[in-house]
Amino acid sequence: MSEGKKGPGRGGWLVIIAAVVIGLGLVRGNGHDDATSADPSPSAAAPSAPSSGGAPPSGTAPSAGSPAAPSKPSGPYDPADYAAPVRQYAAEAGVDPQLLMAILYNESYKPHDPELERAWQRSKPDASFGIANMHRAAFDDTKPGRPFASRQWEELPDDRTLAVQAAAWHLHDLAAQLPAHPSAPLTRNELMALGYNAGAGNMLAFARGVKIGSQAQSYLDRLRDNWAKSGAAVK
Repeated sequence: MSEGKKGPGRGGWLVIIAAVVIGLGLVRGNGHDDATSADPSPSAAAPSAPSSGGAPPSGTAPSAGSPAAPSKPSGPYDPADYAAPVRQYAAEAGVDPQLLMAILYNESYKPHDPELERAWQRSKPDASFGIANMHRAAFDDTKPGRPFASRQWEELPDDRTLAVQAAAWHLHDLAAQLPAHPSAPLTRNELMALGYNAGAGNMLAFARGVKIGSQAQSYLDRLRDNWAKSGAAVK
């Protein structure tokens, strides 16, 4: 999610990764940071559970009642590996699991390695964290009263299921702000995805029929491209 803050872009991430690899001796990622920035339309707004060390088996979900201590993810990242927590937390938050999975695919442009994320955040303090690319303000606004209320934004790189849960509830909060009958020729899921990327203020503007700019349109195009495989992943 961009929340109106422009990241380094795909090419920029290659430079960043090379610098981090030299400095930390890491060769794990391939990609970029929260690059899809919002349109300069109306004001933008700002999105858990236990982790398995790498990708959890797609047929099992983590226990909601007793979180395990998270361990650092490693190896290649594929959003489809997180189908079980996507289904679990989408149901918990009352959102479409296909939408939540499509958001993960949209946000997978970035190399989701904990050390790479933290290295970039040290030079860009407002960077996003975790596989759902969530900013601190969005996480802190979303967590009160939720099952992950005691968790911290800094945990997101190391706990991928926490990132899924927080993103699910952020989508829930965006859905609650949408009018019952938007004027725009967009689905509610598409508007929520634009809100996730560009902020609630822009989402509401788009719902009123404000023209979508090029960067938000790019995010929407990717969502549509990822839609079918997201549905297959969460079946």
